[in-house]
Amino acid sequence: MPCYALEGVVPVVDPSAYVHPTAVLIGDVIVGPGCYVGPCASLRGDFGRIVLERGANVQDNCTIHGFPDQDTVVEENGHIGHGAVLHSCVVKHDALVGMNAVVMDEAEIGAFAFVAACAFVPAGMRVPAKSLVAGIPATVRRELGDDEIAWKREGTEIYQDLTRRCLDSLVEAEPLRAVEADRPRLKSPDVRSLIATRRG
Repeated sequence: MPCYALEGVVPVVDPSAYVHPTAVLIGDVIVGPGCYVGPCASLRGDFGRIVLERGANVQDNCTIHGFPDQDTVVEENGHIGHGAVLHSCVVKHDALVGMNAVVMDEAEIGAFAFVAACAFVPAGMRVPAKSLVAGIPATVRRELGDDEIAWKREGTEIYQDLTRRCLDSLVEAEPLRAVEADRPRLKSPDVRSLIATRRG
């Protein structure tokens, strides 16, 4: 992976974490045990510290950055969807930030809370635990149900399993020129979208 020390401060990646080779880590970045950092994610610890706690995932094309002397933290089992931007904020344990959402300076996403896809969480906002926020700017829409929190937990566990799968078997390869006659499928994890789950 592209990993850069800045002024002698070197990123830290726990051996049980997986960071994709196209993700970029700069300076004061700490990736904890069992974390997943996806392709093309940018974790720029060139001003403030960035911390991913145990089991957190930061998916493809996410950007994490912060102001000097302000830590940007994703706590244990935090789940950061594709393309999200975090800046000088805290995502509490078991919370979810949806795809392409933006969480601004000194905001705090409460434990087990959801930030909807494409939401804009303004600076300083405190999102209550177990709540859903959505919109531009984000507002609290409602309390989350137990089924939604359980669905999120399962999704995070799938990413924790993906961490192990990538460490075990992900390798760079040349593409084939044609589809094999008996092309195998990857073993499908037992997880579905929330809308599919509700259909039963």
